[in-house]
Amino acid sequence: MRRSSRSLLVLAAAALLAWGNSGTAAAEYPVDYNFFAGIPPELTNPGGTLPGGNDPGCVPSAEHPNPVVLLHGTGGGAQTNWGAYVPLLANEGYCVFSLTYGAYGLPWPVSAIGGMRPIEQSALEVSAFVDRVLASTGAARVDFVAHSQGNVVGNYYIKRLGGAAKVDKLVGIAPPWLGTNALGIADIAAYSRALGAGPAFDAVATSLCQACGQMMAGADFLAALNADGVYSPQVTYTNIVSSLEEVVVPYTSGVVPGPNATSIVVQDGCAQDYSEHMAIAGSPRAAGHVLNALDPARQAPVPCEFVPPFTG
Repeated sequence: MRRSSRSLLVLAAAALLAWGNSGTAAAEYPVDYNFFAGIPPELTNPGGTLPGGNDPGCVPSAEHPNPVVLLHGTGGGAQTNWGAYVPLLANEGYCVFSLTYGAYGLPWPVSAIGGMRPIEQSALEVSAFVDRVLASTGAARVDFVAHSQGNVVGNYYIKRLGGAAKVDKLVGIAPPWLGTNALGIADIAAYSRALGAGPAFDAVATSLCQACGQMMAGADFLAALNADGVYSPQVTYTNIVSSLEEVVVPYTSGVVPGPNATSIVVQDGCAQDYSEHMAIAGSPRAAGHVLNALDPARQAPVPCEFVPPFTG
């Protein structure tokens, strides 16, 4: 009996020590490295929040003073784009928040499909959300982790809506900084305009996704946004891209050099990672780079393992 009591005391002391080292009770959420991991939660809890995310009572720790705001890509949402990242970041001790922006004002499931409306409007939604996050957490600045279109939305907020004073780091997954020519769409647009059919092409191209035309290579929107350089000098950027991209074409659109920008290609040093545009948001290798970018003092080794395309 005495031995059992002593064992219980040792376990209790170890638990208290772990609590003291972390500063908070560690809640371990399962992490599924799969781009589609957030879809089942959206189906079972429409418009809800992934476990570990959007906690209005979350107080940032001294180790991670900046709340992390996740910015989804075209067609994504607060849950559907971030099934791997919300639990991962919560487990790492971050206050993590996500939202759905740019959705049409229609009932679910259409309301869960974000990134459809003009980027300027989505950035206004992000601006209001960041203000709420800062107010609830008491933090001075946030960090962004963005996927695809979310990078452009976040950067518009930073550069055109005063967000540079409120954002410390932007960690970009598959950013289309210079636009995309996937399937030759930008070439077709330029040819249509040369023939005088530009308005008709634009009407068709943006009939469902108004933001999509803004991200084509050569688009007026991107030219205006990048007129003073791609990056804000007040924010630190990390670009995490795949050489196997099929959406951001060429993939080098996401690795624009800059004095405050670092670019990483996930296949460099790891040919087993077959991440492309979707899978890179579910790749454990990409996630390792994200964690290192959010916490520069961390710099832990990133895994290299087989990652299938499309899912991660």
